[in-house]
Amino acid sequence: MEKILSKEEIESLLADIVEGRIEPEKELSAGNDRVSVYDLFTNEHQVLVPNLDVIYDSFIRYNRVTLSNRLRRIVEIKKVGARPYKFDDFLKSLPSPVCMAIVKIEPLKGAALITMDSNLVFTLVDSILGGTGTPGIAGEPRMFTSIELRLMEKVLKDVLSDMEKSWAHIQTTKMSILRMEMNPRLVTIVPPEYQVITMTLEIQVEENVGAMQFAIPYMTIDPIRDKLKTGTQLDTMAIDPLWSTRLSNELVEAPVELTVELGDAWITLNDLLNLSAGDTIILNRECRSELTVKVEGKEKFTASPGVHAGNKAIRISGLVKD
Repeated sequence: MEKILSKEEIESLLADIVEGRIEPEKELSAGNDRVSVYDLFTNEHQVLVPNLDVIYDSFIRYNRVTLSNRLRRIVEIKKVGARPYKFDDFLKSLPSPVCMAIVKIEPLKGAALITMDSNLVFTLVDSILGGTGTPGIAGEPRMFTSIELRLMEKVLKDVLSDMEKSWAHIQTTKMSILRMEMNPRLVTIVPPEYQVITMTLEIQVEENVGAMQFAIPYMTIDPIRDKLKTGTQLDTMAIDPLWSTRLSNELVEAPVELTVELGDAWITLNDLLNLSAGDTIILNRECRSELTVKVEGKEKFTASPGVHAGNKAIRISGLVKD
């Protein structure tokens, strides 16, 4: 091991300390300004998960349609932001009351958590039951009734269905609700000091706005981290499957120009100008030879000429290979 100080330098340093030219306390306090705290549990580099926000982008496109159809109202959803938390700190950050669903994501290990604040819950309940969608909460916020929780469970099942579609590009999953809760103290999906990765979505139903949060343990996502990093192309994730299907259907119905060449001939410009009715142009092919069929100017088929139902026709005999 290489020595940092030589013997002479060490003796000189000790002499300076003994004679009072160097005060160790001041040197140590001056060095403390350059010391940075490193917390293994809240280190953001540890919980950086690439492309996870792309999954939520896909979920927003699906769920905007699903929730609008269920409520029969215009619904807008946008991302507020993602961040890592200690699980205990995340539970402390939740408003009260809060609707929580503990979710199993098979085949991944562990469970995830979906939360909805009271404003979103009451807005959704009022809209589902035929109201105006206005929460109308007076006084202190109250806890949710069993009927309200039952209605939210149906909404959350739609959420999980859309989330399965969003995850399908990365990992085939089956998501199900284990149980519903209102008290954060009764929820434990990981130990308090473990990391969870959260995503907050703002959901607007006409004039009313509420928040939905997803919390997934880092240990749940870590086994597929490489898939998220290298197995997904962002362009693929951005494709809406419904849009792709509609585009395919429209392309099938698009009209194309099909032409058949009976043959060709070369004539001079003078002969062309002197052509009149009844003149005959000799082509370079016999009438019984195979013809070339072009689609939008590209050679695609070979065919033989004929007549069908009194009309001139061709019979496809083969494909033109590139």
